[in-house]
Amino acid sequence: MGGGAADEPAQGAPVRRVVPAGTRIRVEVINTTPVRGQARRVSLYLRDAGFDVVKYAGEGPALDSTRVLDRSGHPDWARLASEALGGATVESRPDSTRFVDLTILVGRVVRTPPEAFYP
Repeated sequence: MGGGAADEPAQGAPVRRVVPAGTRIRVEVINTTPVRGQARRVSLYLRDAGFDVVKYAGEGPALDSTRVLDRSGHPDWARLASEALGGATVESRPDSTRFVDLTILVGRVVRTPPEAFYP
């Protein structure tokens, strides 16, 4: 039909908010791919889904698949992020020295809209 994959929302379609009202989930997004702008694109998408993205950058070892790292002992929050990203792998890696609840390592396989929502 629309030419995109069945599990990707259509461009311009509203993003479904997955974070419960009144919950603040702090997230950092790290691009591990050679594609510039992936961390920004995923950050905008996650913000629309209700996550508080406090940092995004392009630094990290190259990964094939996207991973959600639970940093604060909230596996349910990590599952919400995984759901928002179309089923990313979830790992528990507690780190009390970070100011974030989740770290998203964007790999070559990530399910977000093909274009950023904002210029």
